[in-house]
Amino acid sequence: MLATIKQDAQTRMAKSVEALRHELQRLRTGRASTALVEHLKVNYYGSDVPITQVANVVVSDARSLTITPWEKSMVQPVEKAILASDLGLNPTTAGTTIRLNMPLLTEERRKELAKHVSHEGENAKVAIRNIRRDAMHHVKELLKDKQITEDEERRAEDEVQKLTDKSIKDVDAVVKAKEDELMAL
Repeated sequence: MLATIKQDAQTRMAKSVEALRHELQRLRTGRASTALVEHLKVNYYGSDVPITQVANVVVSDARSLTITPWEKSMVQPVEKAILASDLGLNPTTAGTTIRLNMPLLTEERRKELAKHVSHEGENAKVAIRNIRRDAMHHVKELLKDKQITEDEERRAEDEVQKLTDKSIKDVDAVVKAKEDELMAL
């Protein structure tokens, strides 16, 4: 019973850290990455589909992305999706190839992005602490129902706290790496 609670907490905490990584990957840092546009939806014959299903997205160099739609008729919808997004990038079209050039980030914008990164990190920590609270609640319920002893409860709480500390340390490492990447440009 305790092993199940601990395993569930560990899995959920790992998912929180992974969700943070995924969220920060989409953040524009001035360096080109396909993750910047993978979340964009393009209108493809009446339905919205991810851009990767209608075009080839490639990092052509450190500061630019090349998007090549598989159908010539998709160039316009892909451009529209990029312009409508919150990326703040202007696509340059040459025939069937769309280029996205990443402008240099200003110092002010970098600091703004760094604040956003720390805010996302803080949200991940709150999620992890909520998972810890749930796990502790389940352990206390087991003690109240007399399914475990007080010693087992104390041991389980210590193990859950160790998992929480490890997960929060992972979040701090992810946030620090992203902030360093932002400020290094």
